[in-house]
Amino acid sequence: MTVIGLDDTDSRTQGMCTTYLAARVAESIVDAGGQVTHTLLVRLNPAVKHKTRGNAALAIHTDLPVADATGIAVKQIESLAVDTDARTSPGLVVADDGSETVPDAVADFAAHAMCDQLSLTTAVDIADAAGYEHRGWAGESGVVGRGRIGALAAVGAWTAFDEWTYEQIAYREFDRCGSPRDVDLNSVFAAADRGYPTVWDTVGREAGQAVCVPNAPGPILYGIRGDDPDAVARVADAIDSETVERTRCFVTNQGTDLHLQAGTLGSLHDGVAYRVDGVVTEPPNTRAGGHVFFTLGSSQGDSPDDGDSATTADCVAFEPTKQFRERVRSLRVGDRLTVCGEYSDGTIKLEKFAVRALHRTERVTPTCGGCGRRMKSAGRGQGYRCRDCGTSVPGKVTRQIDRELEQGWYEVPPSARRHIAKPLVRGGFDAPTHPER
Repeated sequence: MTVIGLDDTDSRTQGMCTTYLAARVAESIVDAGGQVTHTLLVRLNPAVKHKTRGNAALAIHTDLPVADATGIAVKQIESLAVDTDARTSPGLVVADDGSETVPDAVADFAAHAMCDQLSLTTAVDIADAAGYEHRGWAGESGVVGRGRIGALAAVGAWTAFDEWTYEQIAYREFDRCGSPRDVDLNSVFAAADRGYPTVWDTVGREAGQAVCVPNAPGPILYGIRGDDPDAVARVADAIDSETVERTRCFVTNQGTDLHLQAGTLGSLHDGVAYRVDGVVTEPPNTRAGGHVFFTLGSSQGDSPDDGDSATTADCVAFEPTKQFRERVRSLRVGDRLTVCGEYSDGTIKLEKFAVRALHRTERVTPTCGGCGRRMKSAGRGQGYRCRDCGTSVPGKVTRQIDRELEQGWYEVPPSARRHIAKPLVRGGFDAPTHPER
């Protein structure tokens, strides 16, 4: 078995898509008399700054010899990859040891690529030690083959990961790239309803948006994600659109939360996504741009690894998360949470959170039991007194408050969800869920 790893052939501004290149490579393999057993779409650490878009790498598992597979991949890369973007630096890795027999170093590299920032030097050293064929191309930045980082991770992904979903991607006629897409919105929503919940994140109902249709100027017409390959194919086939040039079903780690690491406040590092427990210590406030922030503090008994590290972090729900911000605004000081998201510059960018316990009381100025009027302060340290009845109490009283939130998990809507983030509708969470559609 031969595994072809590909990465970094697209551009944020000029389009193209590495999934399209992988589809073309897979088709060329079949045309050459080979077989393709899997085509993987592997999402890596979404916090990597030099990513082009969603930080996806591709792997193709085939029975062709390495030399033949390499030749086909090189031809497609040199024909299709963007080479005039400073952020683009295509890379190719071809392995001959089978998708399930890669060396431990390669599988470990794939696992670390989900949450760490890895170097090209490390990728090349590991590929050389494994005896893999690899090549790199340079964009305008002059970096040669940075895509070999993702390509090597894609080679090791089948061994490193054990949870997979599916995406059926339809591609438009290539010469139409950059023009407005013609996709019938009504057919998308109808197909999404029939496929849900096995097929998820096809549409955003609150926003009335076809989430499956990208805005980037690449060749993807739409992509349908779900837990079953036949289900995503049925939804894709039910969508009315402009001509579909080709279509392919990818096995993918999208929707799995594999990027989240267990962490504690005080030991978080920039560029890593975490799952963190804590308590709300400062209430939510809306800042410029409509972004909603609150402060999360360490839960009782938690202690940082470094005594000098802060034991609080800001958490933010950005404006594009729309109705999710209302869930965040409903939080109160004392609420115990588990929050999930990327940590950067002291702030956790929220992807989802779980309410573990709600603070259901507040201290308020007492009312008079005789006349029902609110009491007034009797002076510093002297409690409260009713000026009409003369009754008094020593201090504020506790009152139960109604809460809009319930215990359980809340998430950003599909339109704001990262590719790798797990939708609540997929299940497997440790508390009740409140999915967004």
